[in-house]
Amino acid sequence: TLRILFRPIPDQLPKIYTILGPDYDERVLPSITTEVLKAVVAQFDAGELITQREMVSQKVSDDLTERAAQFGVILDDISITHLTFGKEFTQAVEMKQVAQQEAEKARFMVEKAEQMKMAAIISAEGDAEAAALLAKSFGDSGDGLVELRRIEAAEDIAYQMSRS
Repeated sequence: TLRILFRPIPDQLPKIYTILGPDYDERVLPSITTEVLKAVVAQFDAGELITQREMVSQKVSDDLTERAAQFGVILDDISITHLTFGKEFTQAVEMKQVAQQEAEKARFMVEKAEQMKMAAIISAEGDAEAAALLAKSFGDSGDGLVELRRIEAAEDIAYQMSRS
């Protein structure tokens, strides 16, 4: 909602009355106010309309004063008295916030999957390195290690049989 204090430019009164008539204010102000408000509000998002209210108000005032002068009207004071958002706009803001939260969740899930992938790769590399070291130790010790394991297994079997 806007509050506007206005007056005609005195030397343009004959022109104003001839072209627009005595109800010039009712014919000019509503249309140019709507036009300017839509143009200015489109330059800001909802958060900025609230946080930068002074800047928005100044821009509306400047643009509206310039536009009204074209019709021979001086605007002495302009102020935004009440700022409300329509139901559709509020729903759109809520939907945008939900979409941002879902996008953040998706980014988190991707990051988590990347970390799990890296952990699996590191684990697989460790297993491969362990297998390579075992293969190398088997190769270095030759058949002796295999024979030692066979003897240990035979001793274990003999021990188990002696207990039964």
